[in-house]
Amino acid sequence: MRLIAFAILGCAISAFAQTEVVTTAQTSKPSSSPKKKADETNKNPFGTESKNEGPITTEIYADEASFDSGKNVGVFTGHVKVFDPRFNLQSDKLTVYLHKGEEQGLEKAIAEGNVGVVRDRPDPNGGPPTHAVGRSEHAVYTANDGSVELTGMPKVQQGLNLHIATSSETVMVINQDGHLNTHGPSRTEIRQEPKEEKAGSPTPSPKP
Repeated sequence: MRLIAFAILGCAISAFAQTEVVTTAQTSKPSSSPKKKADETNKNPFGTESKNEGPITTEIYADEASFDSGKNVGVFTGHVKVFDPRFNLQSDKLTVYLHKGEEQGLEKAIAEGNVGVVRDRPDPNGGPPTHAVGRSEHAVYTANDGSVELTGMPKVQQGLNLHIATSSETVMVINQDGHLNTHGPSRTEIRQEPKEEKAGSPTPSPKP
């Protein structure tokens, strides 16, 4: 995630019930068409590839938002949704911390309450990516390495397989490439779809 200057973000707050904040990196003008940016993001809504040309646009939707320009911190609450080319996230509350100085990019983001995050794991053979869908009560995104750390009885589903924490101390980390690492007790469910019988295969007739 990359964010524009904090002062510009503060101006984005309005009195409407639904707060919509569009943040970008390496741009001098705020986006005048958030919906258009959302459409561009939806072309690859959960992509993690570093093929982005130009600034990376992150959209944050929430019922309420507040900013502390002195601490470079933004807090979003109520039906929070984040759309980013590298992941999608939803939660009850989101706190973002920006780097200080000229580079006001995101340092980290902390999501709390009913957290859901989606990332892609690219197929090494060039096929469609596998969605990694994580759920927990708490998540931390670190911009430095692109990892998402899930705590609070997390569980992650990749394809048909489900990975579930069996201890409140278990921590799951989804890295930038969509790979999952688990620290602590867990249970894994590996599922396989039943093979379908080939159409037109002859049915053996009973012997007389």
